[in-house]
Amino acid sequence: MDAEPVEDRPRPPLLGVLGLMLGIFLSALDGQIIGTALPTIVGDLGGLEHLSWAVTAYLLTSAAATPLWGRLGDLYGRKGAYQWSVAVFLIGSMLSGLSQNMGELIAFRALQGVGAGGLMVGALSVIGVLVPATDRARMQSVIGVLMPIAFVGGPLLGGLLTDRLSWRWAFYVNLPVGLFALLAVGLGVRLRTERIRAPFDWAGVALLTTGILGLTLVSSWGGTMYAWTSPWILGTGLVAVVALGWFVRTELRAPGPLIPPALFRDRNFTVAQVLGFLAGAVMLALIGYLPQYLQFVQGVSPTAGGLLLLPLMLGMMGTQLFTARLMSRPGGERRYPLLGGALALIGAALLLLLGTDTPVALASGLTAVAGIGIGLLMQSTLLTSMGAVPRQDMGAAMGVVTLLRSIGGSLGMAALGAVYTARLTASLTERLGADEATRLTGGGGLTPASLTGLTQSVRDAIGEAVTGGLHGTVAGGVALAAVATAVACLARPGTDPAGAPQEAGAPVEKAPV
Repeated sequence: MDAEPVEDRPRPPLLGVLGLMLGIFLSALDGQIIGTALPTIVGDLGGLEHLSWAVTAYLLTSAAATPLWGRLGDLYGRKGAYQWSVAVFLIGSMLSGLSQNMGELIAFRALQGVGAGGLMVGALSVIGVLVPATDRARMQSVIGVLMPIAFVGGPLLGGLLTDRLSWRWAFYVNLPVGLFALLAVGLGVRLRTERIRAPFDWAGVALLTTGILGLTLVSSWGGTMYAWTSPWILGTGLVAVVALGWFVRTELRAPGPLIPPALFRDRNFTVAQVLGFLAGAVMLALIGYLPQYLQFVQGVSPTAGGLLLLPLMLGMMGTQLFTARLMSRPGGERRYPLLGGALALIGAALLLLLGTDTPVALASGLTAVAGIGIGLLMQSTLLTSMGAVPRQDMGAAMGVVTLLRSIGGSLGMAALGAVYTARLTASLTERLGADEATRLTGGGGLTPASLTGLTQSVRDAIGEAVTGGLHGTVAGGVALAAVATAVACLARPGTDPAGAPQEAGAPVEKAPV
């Protein structure tokens, strides 16, 4: 592990910080850039029946690897763990771009996901011990800007590269950026490594990996490949719950736990993780289903639909620029998560006003309030998490933060997506009949392009159905934001979120990198 920096040390070199920021940007960008290239990939490689696995394999391995990379950094050095994760990610990216069939692509995407699991957590844990508390707010503000840019720019860049060059460049584009990040961190980051005298928690790795894989499969397959009540989904969910329960029991007894239970003795850290989980669910659900409304009801193109979400993203970006500085004030650990939850609640409720005749500009602008609330929630909980743990456990803590946001997003999008689909199908069945509804929605046939040639009455029915489905999803977001607001009330004011507690954990031995 890397020694705690003193606050009067020189500020970290710009080159090293840039390398860390690029890793965070790559982790967010790669989850978005491949989406617009998938139809072209299938046309080139074939294997349409295995298309979902090109996404699922990446999600599975990246989620499972996240806490592992975090703890490896704590045990053997954060700088080295981060660099290894970047290297694995780049190897997976290169091989994915060279794939000749869908089987190869799935395997190489899985390898890419293993590396991706360490990009965010590795960079955050290095920043947590490298950057003095006086500069940490500024670093987190920059990170808060990078994430929305990646969410908006990823699909646009993926489509541009696919149209102008080849779908393979959606993977190759990672290589120059990642190589520069490796070089920048290698030259610009100087840390001391501490060795924690504790055995590696292999049992915890196996159980947590099993639980995460189970949850990811349930969220990916439920309602799409299998019905939510099918034996596959229920069985996989049961395995995940048992594995996670056994994992908690194992961690309480392990001498060197993968996720130290002591982290959760701090009330603010525990509250922050619950809020991060809920914020991830609300954010991805809105990002995932608002474009459906914009394309089917408002009739805009996929690219324009992405651009119309800019108020949501700009709200997140603008808030995160200022939240880090506001959090340094007394009581910020409770005040700003509470304000974020309330604004997310109001913002989601405003989206219930969307209808089939809502002007496009108004529909786009209404998303800004939700963006401000979500940005405030995510940034404040990240800073609270960094300030609430000993620095020797920073990697494990950042692994928990990243993992719970990811799982919250996946499960939230899956659960609220099921509500969207159920309401859409019920509305179409009521207005057009069961046979016509099945014909329109069966096999993923309901796309914006499929509206061409349909009668106006059918288009109106689809518009009403999509709007009703979105209202169901937004109502779920309102409920989640209400829970987040209530949970934020449990935080205790008084802890300095910019600096970590000084109590020590496991005994360490220091050695230079």
